[in-house]
Amino acid sequence: MTHPVAESRDIAAPADRVWAMVSDLPRMGEWSPENQGGRWVKGDGRAIGSVFRGRNRNGIRRWSTTARVVEVEPGRSFEIAITFAGFPVANWRYEFEDTPQGCRVTESWRDNRATVQRALGRPMGDHSGAHARKEMAATLVKLAAAAEKDATMPAEPAPTPPPA
Repeated sequence: MTHPVAESRDIAAPADRVWAMVSDLPRMGEWSPENQGGRWVKGDGRAIGSVFRGRNRNGIRRWSTTARVVEVEPGRSFEIAITFAGFPVANWRYEFEDTPQGCRVTESWRDNRATVQRALGRPMGDHSGAHARKEMAATLVKLAAAAEKDATMPAEPAPTPPPA
């Protein structure tokens, strides 16, 4: 179920490969304009309930969030629920569809903040749906470039057996 704010992109790589990249949250900093990576504090993202501590940056502003994995379906979907200081912030969801050339990835976002949280967060920057859509589009461009590069790289040659 795609959230209200969404962006999609076709990627010339198999859905399973792209799903594995997205669900490896420490790597998200390679593609996201705001996320700078982070670390798993419980689990590894391949199970519901895994917990990730993320580092984020936008200009001079820096903050950390906690992400709990709420949906895992390899090659099909991956979703995290973000909190800050124990308060709900947003859900980020990725859906994967096979296409003849690879897959279509849809990244979507749902704002879970209460009205007062939105008001208090304004001085920290734009966290609107329009901003999220712009960030998703940029993330998907970088994700596609990395996935497509990996998809076209030749496989490593098998090690040469020792002489008999």
